[in-house]
Amino acid sequence: MSGGPGLFERWRGRSTPAPVEPEPPPSVPAVGLQLWLDDSARVQRMAGPLRCALALPVHGDMRLQDCVQPYSLLVLEGEPMDWQAQPLDLDFKAAGGGTLHTRGWLLGQPGNWMLQLFDIGDLLQHRQQSMNAERQRHLTSHLAAELRDCSIERLGQVAQEQLQWLVRHWRASGVRILLQGEQGWQTYASSNGPVHWPTDEDIGRLLDRQVPGQMVSSIAHADLQVLIPQADTYLMPYAQGQIARAWLVCVGPLEALNAVDALNACAAYAEPLVSRLAAFELQQQSERLDSLQLQLGAGWWQWRCNESTLQVDPGLAASLGIPAQLTLGQWLSRVHPADREAAQLAFAELQREGCALHLSLRLLDHNLAANPRWFRLCGQVRGTGQQRRVQGFLIDISDIKAQQLQASAAQARLENLIASSPAVIYIQRYVEGALQSDFFSASLQPMLGWEPESSGSLQPGQWVHPDDQALWLARTRTLLREGQVRSRYRLCDRYGGYHWVLDEARLLRDDLGLPVEVVGIWLDVTEATEAAERMRESEERYRVLVEDSPAMICRYTPELNLVFGNQPLADYLECSTTQLAGMNLGQWLSSAQREAFVERVAGLTVEQPVSTAEICLELPGREHAWWVWSDRGLFDEQGRLLEVQAVGRDNTQVRRTQQQLMQSAKMATLGEMATGLAHEINQPLNVMRMAVVNALKRLENGEVQADYLQDKLKRIDAQVLRASRVVDHMRVFGRRSAIEQQLFEPWQAVEGALSLLAEGLRGKGVVLRVEAAAQQPKVKGHQDQLEQVLINLMVNARDALLTQREQQRELQPWIALRMEANEQQVRLLVEDNGGGIDPRLLERIFEPFFTTKPVGVGTGLGLSVSYGIIDAMGGCLSVDNGVEGARFCIELPVHSTS
Repeated sequence: MSGGPGLFERWRGRSTPAPVEPEPPPSVPAVGLQLWLDDSARVQRMAGPLRCALALPVHGDMRLQDCVQPYSLLVLEGEPMDWQAQPLDLDFKAAGGGTLHTRGWLLGQPGNWMLQLFDIGDLLQHRQQSMNAERQRHLTSHLAAELRDCSIERLGQVAQEQLQWLVRHWRASGVRILLQGEQGWQTYASSNGPVHWPTDEDIGRLLDRQVPGQMVSSIAHADLQVLIPQADTYLMPYAQGQIARAWLVCVGPLEALNAVDALNACAAYAEPLVSRLAAFELQQQSERLDSLQLQLGAGWWQWRCNESTLQVDPGLAASLGIPAQLTLGQWLSRVHPADREAAQLAFAELQREGCALHLSLRLLDHNLAANPRWFRLCGQVRGTGQQRRVQGFLIDISDIKAQQLQASAAQARLENLIASSPAVIYIQRYVEGALQSDFFSASLQPMLGWEPESSGSLQPGQWVHPDDQALWLARTRTLLREGQVRSRYRLCDRYGGYHWVLDEARLLRDDLGLPVEVVGIWLDVTEATEAAERMRESEERYRVLVEDSPAMICRYTPELNLVFGNQPLADYLECSTTQLAGMNLGQWLSSAQREAFVERVAGLTVEQPVSTAEICLELPGREHAWWVWSDRGLFDEQGRLLEVQAVGRDNTQVRRTQQQLMQSAKMATLGEMATGLAHEINQPLNVMRMAVVNALKRLENGEVQADYLQDKLKRIDAQVLRASRVVDHMRVFGRRSAIEQQLFEPWQAVEGALSLLAEGLRGKGVVLRVEAAAQQPKVKGHQDQLEQVLINLMVNARDALLTQREQQRELQPWIALRMEANEQQVRLLVEDNGGGIDPRLLERIFEPFFTTKPVGVGTGLGLSVSYGIIDAMGGCLSVDNGVEGARFCIELPVHSTS
């Protein structure tokens, strides 16, 4: 603190020596602005070339504070003796309402003080121009990157968002982009705003008359002024050659933007947009043509008559397994041998006489053993002389040929149906109230081993298993009574074995309704019946496995009502297995957990019937428990969820260990920040001490002013609150995280981290560059954990910067903290200019216990724990090297309230 021993003498109540007559000031060169002040900061006189620029004349009662702008008063706190040994940046009220920007220092003079100041307006102007150039470069690169990197499906949405970004950057009222379409100039995207836009037809007529190489302003164009009269309007073209491909219409004053910057921004926006739309249109046309040819099994081909090489459509060539360019001999080798001679003669005649070609032939694909495919080969000669070429089309007619073959073979298949059927077709005649076998199909022999010709004397009742004879008699009575029957029993084959058969029979009657004969069919269902028996036995073994399994297994309805639960689940819930039936799983879940659980179960589909998640339960009389829970949905034929089968295991101990590790990392972070936090608390203490000293000096001098003392007390109170907030935030940050995730704004975590680190970083000479997003969506997680991640990243960046500065003294370290947000995700970026991370270490940077710091300095857990925190919030933590240093990116999904 400045002031010398005289200040302490007055504080201790000693008498102040009588004032001494000031000596005349020494001769000082008249440069810049020189102000001579007394001990109360009253201006005694001024000199220098800049004095004419001040707005107020000097008089005896004018203080220095009356000459400066209000925001410079914080620099002039206290009295002149407090301002020594520090540079002073003061902005004076200049003539004409302007501001004179100065920088200087205070020099002690006998009996007064001299303030020497210099004009730094040019320096500030040069810095502002550099910042404007950097903003313009960032604008163009941002526009081009956003439109070039997004998917084609989101191109329209991104174009709309970037127009909104242009509106904010230019401070315009509205911006619209028009592209040339089939119906003339049409609006592709438009910003939101109060602008009353004309129709595309009206503005299109105006655009057709413009020269595409220059920007047009409504000030110099009467038609444009009439078309959009509410404000200054600008037409900015994007041209390729002498053809305008897009026009950007901007409404609003653009005094701070010159024509070159505007056209560059227009080109950066329109070039990727026009290019991607044109490429997408070409791709769509190509896909439509390829799809049509693929569906038809067709493609083009071309042959120059004076050459031996044919060119074939790539898609068709791929389907045939041949190269897209091949010789005539290679082409003929793929023709079926039966059609090869006809093809050779047709090509020879085509080359000799130039007639049209129409030929049906079979082609062999890459698998020569497969069935050949039928094609219709068409061609037409084009050109004359050396330019004669044959252009043709090849279309697959295999389906037509197959239908012809199917039609010719349909009768043969019908005639052989009975003989070749794997089932046995039989006929029983009705004779005097009894059924006698009359016919068996040829499949009786492979099924039971009996010959159909000799089976007439055999009756099926003789083949029925003794245990199933009652079923056979019941089948016959039901058939005669109801006219049809379906039954299952066992039949003995010729070798003594038994086969389960499914018997379906129908009784045929005459015109009088009397029974005539029975037509039936036997299907061998031995394998299916035995499989069903094995399934029953398997289910029994599965039941024993479920009951004896150490895992918790259960079934429940979509409403979370338990249908079944095994013994481990009952033991965990301290009840019996019979009491589990009817219980609702939701009674042990919090509202948020229950809502998420129901939503996850509702998301099960036939295509994705399995889901796995970790759930937190609030069991009575216990602490919270965590289960790793896997569900599998069971659906009906309509795809509706009927029931859910679930398997769970207790993950409580693992989760608690993770929480302890996270809390340990948090406390380690607090320990690393101890020095910075002490500086953060000492800063308000120093301000309070300075305010107390100044107030005591006034009291000693007898200058008791209520307003002055009240102002000092308010300043002290504000600093007390500031220190209190830091201590409270340290206490809240050190607590354990809540059990369940909450909704919060990510920027709140940023502000919390800055409140603990900002002053410490500035004290070490590290500049903070903080940039918030325009919108502040909410994410789901733990705010203190996200704050812990940000603190870890910023502390690591600080350590890297300080280490780098020891090697490079000219380094000006900075840390940038930026937030970007859209409707889907929030991105938090932490960057520095510390030189980056060795590329060989990037893949290991998030491994536990991996650190690049010296032994005993770092634990290697900070980034590993941070990665786990972001992953638990459903996000992603990544790192890469930027231009000047490392860049960490935190991506979090935006929580949707719909």
